[in-house]
Amino acid sequence: MRPVASLQRENLSEDFMHSKTMILGVVLLFWLTGCAADRSNTAFPEPRPLGTDLPAFRPPARPEEAAQKQIEIEAPAGAVTLRQALALALMRNPELRAFSWEVRAQEATTLQAGLFHNPSIGADLQDLGVSASPESVPQPQATLTLSQIIELGGKRTKRREAAALSRDLAGWDYEAKRIELFTQVSQTFTDLLRAQQQRALTEETIRLAEETARVVSERVKAGKVSPIEEIRANVVLASAGIERDRAGKELEAARKRLAATWGSATPRFDKAEGTLGAVSPIPSLAQLTERLSKNPELARWVTEIAQRRAVIDLERSRAIPDLTMMGGFRRYETTGDNVFIVGLSVPLPIFNRNQGGIQESRHRLSKGEEERRAAEARVSAALSEAYRALSTAHVEATSLEEKVLPGAAQAFEAVNEGYRLGKFGLLDVLDAQRTLFGSRAQHLRALADYHQAVAEVERLIGEPLEGGGQGSGTGDQ
Repeated sequence: MRPVASLQRENLSEDFMHSKTMILGVVLLFWLTGCAADRSNTAFPEPRPLGTDLPAFRPPARPEEAAQKQIEIEAPAGAVTLRQALALALMRNPELRAFSWEVRAQEATTLQAGLFHNPSIGADLQDLGVSASPESVPQPQATLTLSQIIELGGKRTKRREAAALSRDLAGWDYEAKRIELFTQVSQTFTDLLRAQQQRALTEETIRLAEETARVVSERVKAGKVSPIEEIRANVVLASAGIERDRAGKELEAARKRLAATWGSATPRFDKAEGTLGAVSPIPSLAQLTERLSKNPELARWVTEIAQRRAVIDLERSRAIPDLTMMGGFRRYETTGDNVFIVGLSVPLPIFNRNQGGIQESRHRLSKGEEERRAAEARVSAALSEAYRALSTAHVEATSLEEKVLPGAAQAFEAVNEGYRLGKFGLLDVLDAQRTLFGSRAQHLRALADYHQAVAEVERLIGEPLEGGGQGSGTGDQ
């Protein structure tokens, strides 16, 4: 028959092994739970209809995959279309890329917010210098403990919800930047087309001025007109040359501005392909106002208010103290006894009940409500201003094309032919020429203003004025 002491030691040994197994099991459970939280969902919102047929840069969910999934579009040489410019900018614009990486960063923040607190493990050796006699009090002892913070009040869930809504807000900021960039490229492309056509107009002005100067020179040599008229004709020709040089510098600046939208300092393309097309009928302001719901600056406020309410819930939960549970194993070296220890601690919410945090979050919600109303008023006012510019440019371009340009062209042809026949003087020719090319320049400016206003209205309503996903019709797409 085995001694009782031997049986007790075997039982204690089994208890010790069981306690170690239990501690390791708890550690493994928390580790697996924390790993299970390592999941994140993309937060990019559904794109607004404007420009949805073109891909925009979105980084991979994991940074190590960035090099593998990088998609680069080569900048074109020769002629560039509006569609090519938009595709380049949406994929390569540094500011849009920065917004997209912020979305990924917020996804990581959401992941971190959902993780459990790590358990703490501790070891303690006490009273090592006392006598080894069984009668000694205290006795040498070794203690192994495992502690874990238990969050109460749903803090982890509320923290993760608030972080997820912040992630969604970053997605809305990205979408607003995408729409803004789309509009910027469309307007810059319009500037480039206008600069190209303005340069062509100055070339034609020089050609006609040279022809007029040649005719005047012949008439002076024939003694039909005064040499003063030849001087006047040469002055007009020199002025046209100055305008051509100015138009050339404006054209080069417009090319660089367009290339800058996709992060290039030096444009590889030679020209923009397309023309400032004819104007189209425009909807009423009331019809456009009804379409403001697609504006990302307004759509984001549903998420913004929800996020601020989630922060209030989180701050309220922080007023509830958390528990710290502790369990462990202790061995008395002198007697060989093994015991379990259990502990529980909780802060007493006497002074700090997170009063300031709760009050701050409530004030920020009130601030958010006011900011939403301010955003609605601001966007509505911006739409009214854009519509005023659109309707003004539409009327001006239509009137110039239908009424002014035909009459100016006819008057110039008649006066120019009459000058050859001696019916009109040089001043009449120069005045008719100035009227014709001034009207053409005015029409070109009105067309550019029209397309600029179209792009701005499309930005505010988040979709094309007419059907399709491209928007901003300026020549070949």
